[in-house]
Amino acid sequence: MLDTGVVVAAMRSQAGASRLLLRAALDRRFTLLLSVPLLLEYEAVLSRPEQLAACGISPTEAGQVLDDLAAVAKAVRVLFRTRPLLPDPSDDMVLEAAVNGGANALVTFNARDFQRAADQYGCRVLTPIQALRRLRS
Repeated sequence: MLDTGVVVAAMRSQAGASRLLLRAALDRRFTLLLSVPLLLEYEAVLSRPEQLAACGISPTEAGQVLDDLAAVAKAVRVLFRTRPLLPDPSDDMVLEAAVNGGANALVTFNARDFQRAADQYGCRVLTPIQALRRLRS
């Protein structure tokens, strides 16, 4: 499971662990879990003018990346709600997708906010670099 910040970082920089994870997901080197609300959040954030400018892409290109992610991802149907557990309501949505999808790991830059709640559901919280190392081992 990739938190929105990881996807945004992957789009903003061609280097780094986030970009390598995004490419690995597109190459199906791991199973990406994605719920409809999470995909819509990816779209809402990536389509902001300041994000498009920072990424150096057009709205069409952003949409193509999201379409490609949706094509390779395993769809998660959210049947069990965890809300409210986290300080940011959009983080609750990410946790719900991870829990309902049976994620092995939730990849985020915000491990501090996710850790305690994710532990309750047996979901590991990793930074992008930790996830990349785990994928490579």
